[in-house]
Formats: sequence, structure tokens, C-alpha cells
Amino acid sequence: MSLNLQTAKTEKAPLVQLSPESLAPSPREPAMQIIRRNGTVSRFDPSKISIAMTKAFLAVEGHTAAASRRVHEIVEGLTQEVVTNLTRRLGEGRTFHIEDVQDQVELALMRSEHHKVARAYVLYREERARERAAGKSAEAAVSNEPALQMTLANGTRAPLDIKRLELIIREAGEGLDGVDPAPVLAEARRNLYDGISQDELALAPIMAARTLVEHEPNYAYVSARLLLDKLRSEVLTYLYKTPTSASQADMATRYAEYFPVYVKAGIEAELLDPELGRFDLDRLASALKPERDLQFQFLGLQTLYDRYFLHVGGSRLELPQAFFMRVAMGLAVREIDREARAIEFYNLLSSFDFMASTPTLFNSGTLRPQLSSCFLTTVADDLDGIFKAVKDNALLAKYSGGLGNDWTNVRGLGAHIKGTNGESQGVVPFLKVANDTAIAVNQGGKRKGAVCAYLETWHIDIEEFLDLRKNTGDDRRRTHDMNTANWVPDLFMQRVEEDGTWTLFSPDETPDLHDLYGPAFKAAYEGYEAKAARGEIHVFKEMRATDLWRRMLTMLFETGHPWITFKDACNLRSPQQHAGVVHSSNLCTEITLNTSADEVAVCNLGSINLLNHTTREGLNHDKLKRTIATAVRMLDNVIDINFYTIPEARRSNLKHRPVGLGLMGFQDALHIQRIPITSDAAVAFADESMEIISYHAISASVDLAGERGRYPSFEGSLWSQGMLPIDSVSILAKARNGAPLDTSATLDWSGLRERVKTDGMRNSNVMAIAPTATISNICGVTQSIEPAYQNLYVKSNMSGDFTVVNEFLVRDLKSRGLWDEVMVSDLKYFDGSVGQIDRVPDDLKALYATVFEIDTSWLIQAAARRQKWIDQAQSLNLYIANPSGKKLDQLYRLAWQLGLKTTYYLRSRSATHVEKSTLKGTDGKLNAVSASIPSAQQHAPIVVPNDTAPDLTGVKACSIDNPDCEACQ
Repeated sequence: MSLNLQTAKTEKAPLVQLSPESLAPSPREPAMQIIRRNGTVSRFDPSKISIAMTKAFLAVEGHTAAASRRVHEIVEGLTQEVVTNLTRRLGEGRTFHIEDVQDQVELALMRSEHHKVARAYVLYREERARERAAGKSAEAAVSNEPALQMTLANGTRAPLDIKRLELIIREAGEGLDGVDPAPVLAEARRNLYDGISQDELALAPIMAARTLVEHEPNYAYVSARLLLDKLRSEVLTYLYKTPTSASQADMATRYAEYFPVYVKAGIEAELLDPELGRFDLDRLASALKPERDLQFQFLGLQTLYDRYFLHVGGSRLELPQAFFMRVAMGLAVREIDREARAIEFYNLLSSFDFMASTPTLFNSGTLRPQLSSCFLTTVADDLDGIFKAVKDNALLAKYSGGLGNDWTNVRGLGAHIKGTNGESQGVVPFLKVANDTAIAVNQGGKRKGAVCAYLETWHIDIEEFLDLRKNTGDDRRRTHDMNTANWVPDLFMQRVEEDGTWTLFSPDETPDLHDLYGPAFKAAYEGYEAKAARGEIHVFKEMRATDLWRRMLTMLFETGHPWITFKDACNLRSPQQHAGVVHSSNLCTEITLNTSADEVAVCNLGSINLLNHTTREGLNHDKLKRTIATAVRMLDNVIDINFYTIPEARRSNLKHRPVGLGLMGFQDALHIQRIPITSDAAVAFADESMEIISYHAISASVDLAGERGRYPSFEGSLWSQGMLPIDSVSILAKARNGAPLDTSATLDWSGLRERVKTDGMRNSNVMAIAPTATISNICGVTQSIEPAYQNLYVKSNMSGDFTVVNEFLVRDLKSRGLWDEVMVSDLKYFDGSVGQIDRVPDDLKALYATVFEIDTSWLIQAAARRQKWIDQAQSLNLYIANPSGKKLDQLYRLAWQLGLKTTYYLRSRSATHVEKSTLKGTDGKLNAVSASIPSAQQHAPIVVPNDTAPDLTGVKACSIDNPDCEACQ
């Protein structure tokens, strides 16, 4: 409902009735407090907001009975909106300034299009601000400066040390271009009050600095350094049992003193493995580099603070360099000179040149060192096997593992059950049980349990499987939290291209299809089709292959699932064909390892920070070689140290010893070289960088084989035949009747082939590109191989909302005199895109094009050039701004034709929103960027102009920014 503002009689309703001071609280909400302008604190009362807004409306609308009734209805909703926004932005139980409340009131009035009321409110605020400013002389300002005290953790009070606050704010900005401590200090002081708690005092400058990130990206470092001060006080106070603080300068000497105390306390709290106490702690402490604490951006450090640093009862024990050394010690615990190796591993981690995966960071050096990232299982076709698989999922997820389940072996709906002489209910009811198990086991609250179910395209239940993520239908046959993926054989794609028929079977009548691929699968499948035609198969269904393909793509858009992955490419190029079959990928589609009834595949992940190995001139080959050698050693150590929750995982991992070395910061590496992502140069860089990584990763595994021995199942592998990943491309091409696939190379691979044949490999698999959803945040780089999402946006994860600005873009705009408040406003208005901002030069528009401004086929081409070098796969997201059935069909056929093994999420532009308001408060700042992140069920419609393409009419796109998708890394 909107008011008829044409009847307003503002001349009869003096603006004094709009007084924002009526927002002063009464004791209604003890959990929230408000700071007055004079520094006093009162309890927050939402009813005061209603009173102030009611006065504002009546001042404009008039005081008639009809107006009062309308105003009451409007104000009730607006008040709730203001309170919700306050708690969302500032948190339950927080203390905030009266200006924060007034900002939200003003914004709510503008958003609800009550512009005259908002204008009157703004004018009054400005008038009152001028009055206050005019009435303050320098003498009055000094005399009215409150003598504030802070409340300590034990409830006692102590004088608030303003000088120290000024010190840490100045220290936080040292060496950072474009940073001024004055506005941070001013905003922090505005939020101080008598009796402020130590925690709120520490948060005040952090919150002040983070509001400036949208104007200057370096304030992300300032915010992190201020958080470091809070962390240091928390850690040192806990360990020394007395209130203790330390500046960054103090830590140059205090880190070495603190480290042995931390290790001892961690062991006593039963958080750390006692074996860590037997290291030469003084030697390790002297190797710590306190200055590396300054590398963090706020998002990265806050993520570590919230979920990674060890704590006792909520009090952290770990400072960042101790955290990295703890992880390094855990990985070096079985090395001969373990102190030297721990220092080597620490230097790689703490420099952000390489980062281990989240499970390794969580658990290395602890009493339960479950360090592996991904587990793949095959589910057997009987109740014992099915429920054992569900139990295994729970045990594997408990300590942070991401899961991929192969369900193809389970008989379909209507299949005969000999034991009961009844009919099977198919796969779906058991998937529901697996879905609910993933929810229940949430990894100790650190992150949600996550699982992906795979089903082959010929399974009789495939159509129901496609519907699992729908919001309509029988909820007992829906899995709203489980990821799903299609495991697609080449024969199906060939039938789609031929517009041929496709037959669905139940695996109990076609048992060998599950283990076959390539020409052998084709022969067996066609034999079963012939048997079905003769009536020798009881459960089957014939349909047009293109009809099923349309439905697969339709559901992929409507629900974001099932993902499209390719069975034959994964198996024909697998180095371990002699030892089994790849039946599925993992949770994030980058792992392609064999599974069976007695083997659960395990992969151990970590990622190279490509940005740290790239300059304007290109890749630093020597540094990459050194990084990879150490990284592969660390990953190989995981296999022997790992805590295995089920015997099948241990057996498989020790037999094959696979690891997955990946990369992150690919987009950043392009930025630093001035290469647009939609260019031949970007595709060439994807090829070059992956070739170098592949070469040195394989070489590092050969070196380890010489030192430690080959992996047990080496003989008979493609490696043992001198066939490297680049060579296996020819196997896939031959199976597809000579399909042209890229095999170009620049390095000398012949010598490495001979070394592999002669010396062997330590690991059956060495490469896989994971999503790096969390560890890239820690390192402050773009995720994995992802293009830039937006140049200015808010990123949401389990640690909160964080403003993200493309610092490369800001640097370029500054150099051209274009970075100003208007540019910030334009970036907000255009959702982080520079494409529609006229004054941005064309070369920068090309260089900083965002995900929905690029042709996704470039991403597929780059991925194909990487894939030829990788023995496993890569998590490849695809993006479509203006989707159609034709485009979608073309993209996924292209991915298959170019030899990709898997694809991951399909993203379309959805209701993601950057706050476009440039409304200013009395402090003169733009509103902070905010984002509305929709759930996977909130979508935008897709238009299909071509009726020969898959029928996607009315289907919808999934959210791009999934804050819970952090299971792999």
C-alpha cells in the first residue's frame, strides 16, 4: 500500500515532529544496545522506530483518521524491515550507533518509494547535523570528551586506552597505498561508549575499516590486521591467563616465545597430537615469519578465525603462523629430518604459494588426522550393501570428507526381488536416506556434510533421478540437499547426435554394463537391446535419445542438477584401467578414481597459487618446479599419516596412492599479464600453465618413487607402459573413431616417459583441479580456474558477508584517473560490471569482463587444453547470461566433443543484487555494498527461441553464489 502524497500538508506539520532522537530506546530488548551521540548507552527499543516513522508519515500525510490507519499498516512493515536489516548487518546482541538506526530508516523509506517522507527525514537530519556542528567549539569538544572505561572479561572495568586504539589503527595501515587511518579512527570512536566490552572495542575498528573496502581494496588488509590484534589478545590472554595484548611489532619477538606454550597447551587440551611436543620446538619457533601475518585480507583471516584455528571453549589457541606450522608438523611427522621438512612445508603454506585442502588444514597435527578431501564409493545391490554405504557416508563425512556415490549398480523400479518375490522400489527411496544422512552429519558444525549421487544414463530410474531436486511432487522422492550427476556413456551422446533411440535397463538384468565402457560397452548394450526386442528383458523402456537429453538439460537449468559427466573419457584415459573401473566422480567432479565393493577411492588435494608464480612477463618456471616438488611430497605424506574411518578407504589409498594437485588464481594470473579471458592468449596460457604443472608433478612423483618405492598397483598401468596423460588422448580419439583432439606440446616429454617406465611412479594419479572455494579465500585469490564473478560484490559464506573488489581493476582505474565515488556508484548500479560504464576504456572492459559477459565456449576451450595434461579431471563451472535451449545444447556437446571428462555447475544470471543506492548519511559515506543471494530454488526464466533445441521453456537457473559449497576445498 502507498500513501496519496498529493494530499500532504507539510506546512501545517512542522518538521520537528520527525525528530530521529525519538528513536532513543527503552528497556524492551536487553540483547541489543544503542549509543547516543554523547556516548551514553541505552537499551534498544524497536517501538521507538515505529513512533518516529509514524510522526514522519503524519507530518507529510496529515492527521486525518484515514491517514492514521494507512500509516499504521505501512509503518508496521517498515519497522520490521529496519529491525531485520539492523540485526542482519550488525548481528544479534550487538551495540550500534543511533546513526545506524537512522540510516536504515532512511533506506527503508527510499526502498518503499515513500520519497516525500524520506526527503523530509533527510532534510531534518542534515539540519540537525549542521546545528550540532555549529554548536561545537574546539574548547567544548575537548571538555565534552568522555572519560570512557571498558569492561574486562571478568566484569571489572579499566580505563579505555585511546592511544593504543590509535596505535593499532596506524599500524594496520602502514605500507598500504590509498589507506588513511583517520576515517577508521573517527568511525571507531563514534561507536565507543562507557563500559564497552573488550570484544566490542576490538570489533569497532574492524567494522570501521571494512566499510571502506568498496572505495579502496587495501582496507581489506587493514581490516585483517585489526582482526589480528583482536586474535592476538584472545590467544595470549587465554594462554597466559591474564589480560595480554601485543602489537604486530611486538610479535616479531613474541611469536618465538608463544609457539612452545601454544603446542603444550594444545596437547594438554587434547587437541594436538602429543608427537608434536617431541619436535624441536625452539628450532621451529625460530623459523616462524611474523611478517606473513600481514598477507591476509579480511575474508581470508576471518574464515580461519571462525573455522580453522583450534580453540578451547571458544577461545582461540592459534595465531596464523602457528596454525601453518601445526599443519606442516602434522604432514612432516614421519619424515626423517622432520624439523627441516616441517619448515619447508611451513614456508610453502605460509607464503600462500601452495595451500593444502580444507580437511588437511582442519585436522593435520591433531588426534584425528583425517586429511583427505574426497571419497568415492560404489553401492551394492542389496540391503546390506546399501545401508553399509549410508553408514560409510556418515563415517567419512564426520571428519570433513566430500562424498561421491555410484548408485548405478542398484536395481531399478519394478525389478524382481528374488528374496521376497516382490518388486523393487528402485534407487530413489535409498537416495532420500543418503540425503538425510548428509544433513545429520555436519562435520562437527564446521560445514555441512555433502554428497553427490551418480547414475548412468541407461538406468531405468534415470527419469526419476532427474527430478530429485524439484520442489514439486512427492517429497518422499526428492533429495533437496543432495547433489546429483549424470554418468554419461559416449554411446548415448552418439545416439543424441544421430537422433537415435535409447533404451533404459535395470542393472540386475544387464549387470556387465556397469563395468564396461568404450567399444565393449557399445557391443554389450546393443546386445541387450536385441534381447529386449526378443522379449528376453523384463524391465526396460525405449525412448528418443534427444528426448532424454532435452530433459537432462531442462532439469539442469531448473534445479542446477544433475551435472553432466562423461563415463568413457574418464575411463579410457584413466592410468589405472588395469586395476578397475571409474564408476563416478566425486562431490565436485574433479576426481576420477576406481571404486568397487571392497575399495573406496580416496583423494588428497592441494592447490598451487598460480598468481604467486606469474609476473607481467609470464610464468616463473623455476619457482613452479620448486613449489610442485614440495607440494607433491606433502600430498604423498597425507596417505600414510591419514586417519581412515573405514578399512576400504585405507586399503584403496595405500594400494594406489592417488593425489590431486590443482591450481587457483588463474583469473588473477591473466590479469597480471593483461590477458582477457576470452582470447586465444588465455587458452594458450591455460595450456602452457597446465603443461608445466603436469610435467613437474609427474617428475616429482617419479622422484618420490626412487626414494620411497612405486605405488603397489603400478605394474600394468598406463604409466608402466610409458603412456602419460597427454598420450592417453589418442586412446579416447581412437574409441571415437578418430575424433580430432588437441595433442600439441611445447616441453620435451620423451625423457620423462623413459623415467616413468624405468623408475615408476609413487602415485597412481597426481593432478585434479578442485573448486578451492575456501582456500582461495584464505590466500586472497580467485577460485580455481574461475573467471571473475563481478568486480564489486558481496561474497557470502559461513563466516558472513564480505565486500569484494577487484584490486587489479581499481589499480588500472587509478592509473587513468578514473577511480572515484562516481565509479563506485556506477559499479554498484551495473552489478559489478564495467561493460556499460561509458568512461571505462574498451581495453579495460575486455580485460575485466565478468562471468555473464563472456562467451562460455572460451572456458570450455581452455578446459580442454588443460584436460589433455591431467590424469584426473577439473571442476568446470559454465555460465550463460541469456540462456536458450540451443546454447545449452551446443555447450554440452562441445564439452563432450573436446574430450572433457566432467562439468560442474551450470550458472545463469539470477536475482543476485548489489545495492545501488547512493544515499548518504551524515558521515558522508556511501552505503556499504550488500547482496541478496538467492537459494538454489530462486531462479530467473529462460527463453527458448529455437524449437529444435532442448525444450527449456519456463525452466529456471540456479544461484551462482552458493556459500555452502566448500566441501572439497
